[in-house]
Amino acid sequence: MSTPVTDLLSAAVNQAPEDVGKAGPLGLLLLVVLLIAAALLVRSMTTHLKRLPRSFDPADQEPQVHVPDDLSELDEPRPGQELLDTLRRAPLAIEPPRRDGDDDRTGPDERG
Repeated sequence: MSTPVTDLLSAAVNQAPEDVGKAGPLGLLLLVVLLIAAALLVRSMTTHLKRLPRSFDPADQEPQVHVPDDLSELDEPRPGQELLDTLRRAPLAIEPPRRDGDDDRTGPDERG
């Protein structure tokens, strides 16, 4: 009594040499699926490439400068200008306070 598994194994052993290496319908299906996937990837890549700018060079891109419409806009304070002016007038945090007699050209070892 033979089982389906032994029938398959015996068919594989008794395979004729001219049938070895030939692709079946499963191979054709796999090839068609891979070609469709490659075509979809190419289509997706071309749509993404169309969205990119022609050049990433900053020199090639147009500068975005605000040109005032009339002279009254030149006198308007810019946002944050008051804070910048305050910070410019404030002493630096890393500089020690200077005494009247200190000379900038002498180092800490020469003072004394």
